[in-house]
Amino acid sequence: MIPLRDAIPAQSFPAATVLLIALNVLTFVYELSLGSELDMFITQYGAVPLRFMWAWQREDVSTVKRFLPLVTSMFLHGGWLHLGGNMLYLWIFGDNVEDRLGHVRFLLFYSACGLVAALTQIYVYPTSRIPMVGASGAVAGVLGAYLILFPYSRVLALIPILFFFQIVELPASLFLVFWFLMQFLSGAVSITDDPYLTGGVAWWAHIGGFVSGVALGFLFPKRKRQLWI
Repeated sequence: MIPLRDAIPAQSFPAATVLLIALNVLTFVYELSLGSELDMFITQYGAVPLRFMWAWQREDVSTVKRFLPLVTSMFLHGGWLHLGGNMLYLWIFGDNVEDRLGHVRFLLFYSACGLVAALTQIYVYPTSRIPMVGASGAVAGVLGAYLILFPYSRVLALIPILFFFQIVELPASLFLVFWFLMQFLSGAVSITDDPYLTGGVAWWAHIGGFVSGVALGFLFPKRKRQLWI
């Protein structure tokens, strides 16, 4: 399912969401300019589980150096589709969560979910040598918070049916729960993958990010029930 828009208009300009999208796009454009040096750049600034575990055991490695790749990895992407998908979800759901939290708190929330997401993937695959990149974990946290803060909203989505696509309006709660179940099932299937070589989609980062977003969502102020149509 591909979300096209939600039913809730933002009450203020989503400056933080726009800033995050701009930073991700600019970083990806920079990646494209690196040419043959891109692999080295991804290895250095992506989150490599084995390197993180090694750094955590070394007393001579500062806390900043340990956690810096977890932060920088949130702004790296493996391709246009990877970037576009993450930014689409962030744009549709991020403005409303930012509207509720405020710009600064939203940035802190987004970063916290991204860190939890990366740490979840590292916990599941601590010996993986594959760099983890992408905003997916942090964006998943935004989805989790949206589920808690706007459970009665609706989402217009593009759904593939056989060889055709159908545009359908769905309850946001149904859309987001289905999204999470797909991540969880995919993560459960991938749990037996080789931890030394595991690449592809970081399903457990998505799961960790979403769960952290849900948990933090319960701490945020809620408005009275409204049915959005």
